[in-house]
Amino acid sequence: MTRVLTLTLNPAIDRTVTLDRLEPGAVHRARAVRDDAGGKGVNVASCLADWGVPVTATGVLGAGNAAAFEALFSAKGIDDRCVWVPGETRTNLKLVDPAGTTDVNLPGLTLDPATLRAIRAVLAEAAGPDTLVVLAGSLPAGVEAGLYAELTAELKERGARVLLDASGPPLAAALAARVLPDAVKPNRHELEEWAGRPLPALADVVAAARELVRRGIPLVAVSLGAEGAVFVRGRGTRDEALHALAPATDVASTVGAGDALVAGLVAGLCADRSLADTARLALAFAAGKLTRAGAHLPGRGAVEAIAEGIEVRVLPA
Repeated sequence: MTRVLTLTLNPAIDRTVTLDRLEPGAVHRARAVRDDAGGKGVNVASCLADWGVPVTATGVLGAGNAAAFEALFSAKGIDDRCVWVPGETRTNLKLVDPAGTTDVNLPGLTLDPATLRAIRAVLAEAAGPDTLVVLAGSLPAGVEAGLYAELTAELKERGARVLLDASGPPLAAALAARVLPDAVKPNRHELEEWAGRPLPALADVVAAARELVRRGIPLVAVSLGAEGAVFVRGRGTRDEALHALAPATDVASTVGAGDALVAGLVAGLCADRSLADTARLALAFAAGKLTRAGAHLPGRGAVEAIAEGIEVRVLPA
């Protein structure tokens, strides 16, 4: 069985505040407030655990406000291999009203060389030929933009597969490296940043994803929000490209939806599903999460029912 390891170097406690209406400059009374242990890799691990995939979470967490993370890992049976440091993990604000979610992301912990060495030691011990490692999220202060590229090379030397979900300079550095990830999951904006041009039409997104595949990345998944997602996989001298359409969903919270899609992608890869079935599962994870606050899935049967109803279109070569 493939073991899954997620890395979150800039985790957060996601504080979701529900409002009747967000008005800049006004005083608001919250309808509800909840805190969830978060950060991209933590969210991916949470959804995979709900699906029943054994998962290990590593990263850097502040010892000063550990309770939310300890409770999540304990409740879901997630193997905790995090490096704990003095201080507090940042708190990100999610202001939710009928118009959508407004994010206020705060600075994270500053990592010193000793902490990075400890993280590398955990990865070296935990990763091997039967491991899929998810490198996810932004990099905190004290970390060079090339770290994900370096970790990808180190992990693949150990035989692990690597899925990268990052943005900006860390993504650009990883995509320009000699050793490339096995899969990447940008959203449209992140893909536009890498491509250096707008990608307004579906055909533009597919062309940019195919460019990444031609550069040597076996699988590219591009999340498109309400438009679903594009999946392109290299197959020898050709590729397979699909567009999975997002199902109609009653949205409770968008927090962690992209991370749920990554978790579904990982679950499909671990089960060696076809690209079409993997696409359906990824979209079903995201849609199922949208019905829940925080990065949590409904029951397995509900997710499978969503997956069965997702339309997947084969895109022309």
